[in-house]
Amino acid sequence: MTAPGPEAPQSIGDTSIGDLVRNVADDLTTLVRQEIALAKAETKDEVTKAGKAGGAFGGAGVAGWLALLFISLAIMYGLGAVIPVGWAALIVGVLWAIGAAALAAYGRNKVREVNPVPKRTVETVKEDVRWVQNRNA
Repeated sequence: MTAPGPEAPQSIGDTSIGDLVRNVADDLTTLVRQEIALAKAETKDEVTKAGKAGGAFGGAGVAGWLALLFISLAIMYGLGAVIPVGWAALIVGVLWAIGAAALAAYGRNKVREVNPVPKRTVETVKEDVRWVQNRNA
């Protein structure tokens, strides 16, 4: 015959303080893990947007540099002697300038879409704090 084990608690008053503390600690650990996972997911989306905007600005920088190069070549050839090569370089330079402006506008719009604050995480943390406060009341 085996010795009978402890009976299951009938109410919260029958639960030991150690069990209550362990339950609260487990709940808080789970809550923190869930909040961290949510923050990671939200942050990943925002970093992706920022990366696209950075790529557009990088493209605008390359296009701007090429525009400067070709416009400079055009001015050089245009001032040296009016020949078709100089005018061709000017046309290419203007096209690169238009491309740089378009990429800069695209990058500016993408930067405006970036929101560094994980709003859902902030709201759920506020809810969690209210829940803990009500639980302790």
